[in-house]
Amino acid sequence: MPHRKKSFTPNCSVCDTSLLKRDSVTSTAVSHLTNADGGANGVNNNKLVIAAVELFDRLRAASWIPALLTRLFVGYFFMETGWAKIHNLDTFAMRFAQWGIPHPAFNAALSAYTEFLGGALTILGMGMRFVSIPMIINMIVAILTVKLKNVSGLDDFVELDEPLYALSFVWLFFAGAGWLSIDGLLKQAVYTAIYRDKSVFDADAAAVQTR
Repeated sequence: MPHRKKSFTPNCSVCDTSLLKRDSVTSTAVSHLTNADGGANGVNNNKLVIAAVELFDRLRAASWIPALLTRLFVGYFFMETGWAKIHNLDTFAMRFAQWGIPHPAFNAALSAYTEFLGGALTILGMGMRFVSIPMIINMIVAILTVKLKNVSGLDDFVELDEPLYALSFVWLFFAGAGWLSIDGLLKQAVYTAIYRDKSVFDADAAAVQTR
C-alpha cells in the first residue's frame, strides 16, 4: 500500500494567540516610546521656559545700565548746551524776543540755567524724578513756542529732537536713576538704616518679653 503523507494543519488558535501577543508587545513598545518622547519634549520645553524667565529676570536686574547710559548722554548734552547759553545770554535773550516769548531776558536765563543744572544733576542721578519735571517742561515750551511753527505734519514732528529728549526724561521720571547714582546710594543708605533700627527694636522688644 502506498504510504500516505499526513497533511500538516497549523493550529490556528496558537497562531492567533502568538499574533495577538506580538501585536500587544509592539503596540506597548510604540506607546512607551511615544510617551518617552513626549516626556522628553515636555522636559525640554520646561527648561526653555525656565531659562527664558531667568534671562528676563537678569535683564530686569540690569535695567540700571540703560538708565545710566541715558543719564550720561542726555545729561551731558543739556549741561553743555546750558553752559554755552549761560555764557551768551544776550544773544539767547534776543532769540527769545524774536520768537515772541514774554520777558525774554528772564526766560532765557531760566532756560539756560535749567538746562545746565538739570544736565549736571542728571549725570549724577541726583533727584532724578524731580529734575525730570522742569526738563520736560522746558522741552514742551521749546516745542510749542518755536518748533511747531515749522511743522506741517506728523513726519516733520517726529523728526524733531525735542520730543525725544522729553521722552527720555519721561522714562527717567518713571524708571528712576538706577542704583549707580546718588539717588541709588541714598536709597541703599536709608534702607540700611531703617532695617538696622528695626532689627535693634525687635531685639530690644524680644529682650523685654523674656524678662
